Amino acid sequence: MHNSILIVAAHPDDEVLGCGGAIASYTAQGVPVQVIFVADGISARVTHDTAELERRHTAARKAGDCLSISSVKFCDFPDNKLDTVPLLSIVQTIEQAIAQYQPDTIFTHHAGDVNIDHQRVHQAVVTACRPQPQHPVKTLLFFEVPSSTEWQPPGSAPSFHPNWFIDISQTLAVKQQALALYQEELRPFPHPRSQQAVTALAQWRGATVGVAAAEAFILGRHLG
Repeated sequence: MHNSILIVAAHPDDEVLGCGGAIASYTAQGVPVQVIFVADGISARVTHDTAELERRHTAARKAGDCLSISSVKFCDFPDNKLDTVPLLSIVQTIEQAIAQYQPDTIFTHHAGDVNIDHQRVHQAVVTACRPQPQHPVKTLLFFEVPSSTEWQPPGSAPSFHPNWFIDISQTLAVKQQALALYQEELRPFPHPRSQQAVTALAQWRGATVGVAAAEAFILGRHLG
């Protein structure tokens, strides 16, 4: 049984796409889940304003309520420009969250995603979770994000080969409800960031391990 879980996501909606079903499953068991969003998710767009940023924040809060997340925090580093931010600044932000929440498990991005923010967040989490004595984090899990993970061509970066699966057969519907709150980020099928494609992926990941629906992860480290 987990004591506390921290989700470190690059942008609002990554948490639902990557592990929304797992979050719903854990919170239903009474496990506290906290989420921090590293980048703002909109400032890289040609047109954006403070109202759009607030809409994204509002959607994230509503999605958090839907998944019974204990708290969400917005760091608002520049979107798709985390490679211009000193890695130390990102690492220290994550270290502060770890010190505050004392999670035993962290979920974050896969190293090989196309999105540069995903890559930098992965690197920062791994750095913040160096296995030093008395460090609270015992388990690191890396999720996939449709429209980023599978868009990386073979050989360009590490491939996503999951070796850890969480059954979300009972929470897929809640994941979809949370995802619907990010309506502005969704696209029509067959785009991978569509509700139909997200369901198909969950069903396929589930079928590979013998359940109706699952989320897939790469285990970075586990101390039992």
